[in-house]
Amino acid sequence: MSRSLFLKNADMVMTMDTDRRELRGASIHIVGDQIVAIGADLATPATVDEVIDLAGHLVCPGLINTHHHMFQSLTRAVPAAQDASLFGWLRTLYPIWSRLTPEMVRISTQTAMAELLLSGCTTSSDHLYLFPNGSRLDDSIEGAREIGMRFHAARGSMSIGESQGGLPPDSLVEREADILRDSERLIDAFHDPRPRSMLRVVLAPCSPFSVSRELMRDCAVLARRRGVSLHTHLAENTDDVAYSLERFNRTPARYAEDLGWLGPDVWHAHCVQLDAEGVALFGRTRSGVAHCPCSNMRLGSGIAPITQMLRAGVSVGVGVDGSASNDSGNLLAELRQAMLLQRVRSGPGTLTARQALEMGTLGGAKVLGRDDIGGLAPGMAADLAVFDLSDLAFAGALHDPVAALMFCGPPRGAYTIVNGEVVVREGRLATMDLRTLVDRHNMLAGRLLNDQNA
Repeated sequence: MSRSLFLKNADMVMTMDTDRRELRGASIHIVGDQIVAIGADLATPATVDEVIDLAGHLVCPGLINTHHHMFQSLTRAVPAAQDASLFGWLRTLYPIWSRLTPEMVRISTQTAMAELLLSGCTTSSDHLYLFPNGSRLDDSIEGAREIGMRFHAARGSMSIGESQGGLPPDSLVEREADILRDSERLIDAFHDPRPRSMLRVVLAPCSPFSVSRELMRDCAVLARRRGVSLHTHLAENTDDVAYSLERFNRTPARYAEDLGWLGPDVWHAHCVQLDAEGVALFGRTRSGVAHCPCSNMRLGSGIAPITQMLRAGVSVGVGVDGSASNDSGNLLAELRQAMLLQRVRSGPGTLTARQALEMGTLGGAKVLGRDDIGGLAPGMAADLAVFDLSDLAFAGALHDPVAALMFCGPPRGAYTIVNGEVVVREGRLATMDLRTLVDRHNMLAGRLLNDQNA
């Protein structure tokens, strides 16, 4: 028998359904992993496993994070990388990351996911692109299962080291045949294409400056043969663009087109320096973009032309990016920053609060190739974010709590429900002890940095 949950009397439910309804005094009935009913006139079922009274709360679809490097949670605010641009930042951190272990990958995944879950995020991708000391994507997957987050696990890779004109050290790159073989293994072992799946595998060669043309092409062929999505970095800053022009004689967008890396099954991180031709090309091919505003600002990469992308029909979601370039993993704060930054670029009113929230829900779902998450309606996955309107962040803004979620200081989630399971309850992580997790994470982070300084 499937477990049932009834959420009653919410002050506001932002559905993000086809009519974008905002329901006052509404309730939601969940059975198993999906929503079965939603509305203001629902009576409490005669038999239900749990009833949660959400009077005084705002409910919205679970937020969706479209780009992250969770292992980087171990190297936040590293002094030598605090003031570097992208390439210098990477060169500083590669030697530290070369000491990652399987436990570090698993624990950092859980730490990053805890931060996301507490901000109302229910689904996240993660781009793991280096595998030193026996580390595998399996370690991230194990961590996600334990903490209870819906997961798109991206099998990243680097194959072109410094000796071949790439950016990473040779010690961190892999043989391309090994990358493809392991990609097939992961799809066979873990990829679940069914509706409301908790785990999907993505193929994700890291970037134009760390993999070959051949690997990009081969991954695209493999992904389409096996029915999985594709992800990489593109046009992150001016150095990235210059590298593509010098090495490939192509803009990043044209390089992606040459390699079969455009389409609704592909999303690219950043695209800060995507030119007008590239924006139009992405729009025509329904390609996706993961917008990471805080990381782009922190590294001085620029402001991505998000409003132009949206007008051109590009699928746009939001990502917190690696916690060593953002130094935070709060997706609610990231959505607020995305809204404000577009106003800096193009003027006030350019991106409204509700448009920003839509990027973080339905936009993220579209980028990840899903139609079963991102909105609240019967048949959709039971992924919800719930916020307490008595939180200090909402004080003085209850006349429009949906807008307040974006404009005001980001509150911690009161409840986060993933696949029908309460993962955050009354503002506390319910699936593992957070203090124990953070203590272990800090010990491992200290080991990484101390080994560097030894």
